[in-house]
Amino acid sequence: MIGRMITLEGLEGVGKSTNMEFVRRRLEAAGIDVDETREPGGTLLAEKIRDLVLDTADEPLPDLCELLLIFAARSAHLENRIRPSLDHGRWVLCDRFIDATYAYQGGGRGLPMEIIVRLEDWVQSGLKPDLTILLDTPIEIGLERIRERGGSDRFESQRLEFFQRAREVYLSRAEQEPERCVVVDASRPLAQVQDDLAKIIDLYLSNF
Repeated sequence: MIGRMITLEGLEGVGKSTNMEFVRRRLEAAGIDVDETREPGGTLLAEKIRDLVLDTADEPLPDLCELLLIFAARSAHLENRIRPSLDHGRWVLCDRFIDATYAYQGGGRGLPMEIIVRLEDWVQSGLKPDLTILLDTPIEIGLERIRERGGSDRFESQRLEFFQRAREVYLSRAEQEPERCVVVDASRPLAQVQDDLAKIIDLYLSNF
């Protein structure tokens, strides 16, 4: 049995961590063996690269360097964890993946999309999520949640315009790939969001 890959995407403050746990429990209740992971990260090597990407050290991280680090972490993640899990029939549940790269580095940073396309082809060799759930909320709501939470990394401290561009790319990709992507309004109370998530997961599982 070949495993499946489900990703949760969204900007800061949309509630990904809480809802990752909910989706994992929903899958496990259906008898699915789940490997829950995240990007950038997911392996010892990839987590070290994640620290470089999120660090707020004195030396600036050039945008292209950031992009290459993201794909370097993804390469380790894919070869050392994701592909082996899928090959063994496990379902991979990942906090962000390729859509985040297009949104953050392509939309937010303004790097050429064609560079990301080429790196995706090279590193992923055609591997894409089977289902992507995009948790979407107005940017102001997400940023207010971040402020209430306290603390911020390199991405959470970006300007409003950065997140506006990233959100536009997220929504555009979801519109272009409706067979893979489902958008959930994450500005609503958690119970309503998770009711939608339950329906999405149950519908997806009904196809197997």
